[in-house]
Amino acid sequence: MNRKTLVLPAVVGLLTPALAACGGSDSGSDGGDAIVVGTTDRFIATKDAPAPLDPAYAYDVGTWNVLRQTVQTLMVQPRGDGEPVPEAAQSCGFTDTGNERYACKLRADLKFSNGDPITAADVKFSIDRARAIKADSGVFALLSTVDTVETQGDNEVIFHLKTADATFPYKLSTPVAGIVNPDNYEKNKLREGFQIDGSGPYTLEAEEENDELVRAVFTKNPHYKGALTVNNEEVDMVSYKDAEAMGDALDKGDIDMMTRSMTPEQIDKLSAASDGDVDLVEMPGLEIRYLAFNTDAPTVKDKAVRQAMAQIVNRSELISKVYGSQAEPLYSLVPASITGHSNAFFNKYGDPSVTKAKALLTAADITTPVELTLHYTTDHYGAATKKEFEQLQQQLNDSGLFDVSIEGTPWDTFVPAERNGEYDVYGMGWFPDFPDADSFVAPFLDKDNFLKSPYANSEIRNSLIPESRREADRLGAAESLNRIQDIVAEDVPMLPLWQGKQYVAARDDVTGVAYALNSSATLQLWELARGVSG
Repeated sequence: MNRKTLVLPAVVGLLTPALAACGGSDSGSDGGDAIVVGTTDRFIATKDAPAPLDPAYAYDVGTWNVLRQTVQTLMVQPRGDGEPVPEAAQSCGFTDTGNERYACKLRADLKFSNGDPITAADVKFSIDRARAIKADSGVFALLSTVDTVETQGDNEVIFHLKTADATFPYKLSTPVAGIVNPDNYEKNKLREGFQIDGSGPYTLEAEEENDELVRAVFTKNPHYKGALTVNNEEVDMVSYKDAEAMGDALDKGDIDMMTRSMTPEQIDKLSAASDGDVDLVEMPGLEIRYLAFNTDAPTVKDKAVRQAMAQIVNRSELISKVYGSQAEPLYSLVPASITGHSNAFFNKYGDPSVTKAKALLTAADITTPVELTLHYTTDHYGAATKKEFEQLQQQLNDSGLFDVSIEGTPWDTFVPAERNGEYDVYGMGWFPDFPDADSFVAPFLDKDNFLKSPYANSEIRNSLIPESRREADRLGAAESLNRIQDIVAEDVPMLPLWQGKQYVAARDDVTGVAYALNSSATLQLWELARGVSG
């Protein structure tokens, strides 16, 4: 029977089922057929990005979800969110009162998937490597508070931080901090292609076509020792060109589960169905969508133009016409349910108003209509993205204050163009690195931000972000975080649009589906197993 399983979007940290006891190669099921998972994420090795799966480069939800299955980190986010817990580490913690010295002891008998032992020197190599390469993806910025990495013997690693960083345990749970085998990864060069050598719960066999990973075969790693219980012997992840093709594969029985990104229509259809053998699972989500601005570009350099757009955009109308109940309006970079969230944009602009927008442009002596092109990616955030941008175009043009055109581009072309500053205004999505407000602030506004944005606010970078990181109790960071959000609402280097929910559709003989994704969109394939159809 088809049934919709709902995991309520509770405040992050409250939804915290107990993490299974220490896993390993003898944990999980007794085998059976591989569980096949569909995705619309694409994995392409290009001239501009030849090393999509190197932990020192990868910085999008799709590639991270490959790495999280294969590359082990010292810490890991537990299955129901909450504080990170030791993974490759036996224990980790701050050893000073100022949150500037963080020490980890490794689990005994850790090994890479080829059987080579893992030592503290390998952890230091991996962290130092990512910091030294400084890939243009910007992922190295997650380690920006690290000053030096020290080893004591073979099983202890000590991180000396430049400044206090209460979020550092979370950062050690992200793939950029993954432990890689020095025999397979050069110290100062990215590893091209789709090969991965780590110590995570699975090994990877990559099936490629025309420099694209089309099928990732994850096989249980017999040498894995960590906090995760692996409930299956093999999971295959298949990349589809679009949601329709993925849905057809589920209907035909070619796959057992489909993840991001389903279309709103697919979700509505599955939600309304009363029979069949496919279940739709709704989960808490922290995905956000926003417009980003190249604040050096002549068309949007004057913040009055950006403020006028913020004053016009009608989020509720946009969502109702494109996403329905699957999204909610977002009035800040920090989404609701995250400690430190405020509705800064609503507080400043209130309800949409063409009259107020016109007044902003008139006061700044801006000639109207302002001609703009909004850029979006055609194949990374789901099929509804085009419709979303058509609605944004209509709202802005109907005001009479803008003359907007839209242009869609494939992701592998979109990303280098955005990083090279070729777009004045462009649409992006964000899945947090970890469930904390810092992950919705620093990646956009700090030095070496991943957008390569020219926008720089000294108060945010030099005072407010460091202040927020000093607070181990994240409630204590709220004042600094609220000030950051107010500045963003005033300057509008980004315009937040909506916050989305997460959905997975799976056959009812697959168990563990409710934990297949966490709120940060981390794919947890080790949770899946074969059960009894019902």
